Amino acid sequence: MSGLTLAGLSTPLLALRTVAAEFADLPAPSVHVSTVVPDRLELAFHEGGFGAFEAWRQALNLASEDVAHHVQSGGRTGVLTVHGRFAGATVELVGYSPVPAAEAVLTGAGVGS
Repeated sequence: MSGLTLAGLSTPLLALRTVAAEFADLPAPSVHVSTVVPDRLELAFHEGGFGAFEAWRQALNLASEDVAHHVQSGGRTGVLTVHGRFAGATVELVGYSPVPAAEAVLTGAGVGS
């Protein structure tokens, strides 16, 4: 047990309340608050490609140059992350999107010969 009370999570919970009120028209994220990092609010986007991530990044005024990209799941899933501050909390946005399968490229050598 961490010894942390619910009051110890007030910073990210108040930030969540603020984003819910100010950005109610934006796509709904998966929300994560943790006793391990009690000042952080994580908003994750698993559907809609990176569009929802980008809408939230702009709404929270997080710098595009701070966005990091990597792939996971054997190169099948792209991941964008960005951290910033909002309403006193550290906010982490995480966006997931499928990476399109590479299409075979025909060079013309031997094709139709």
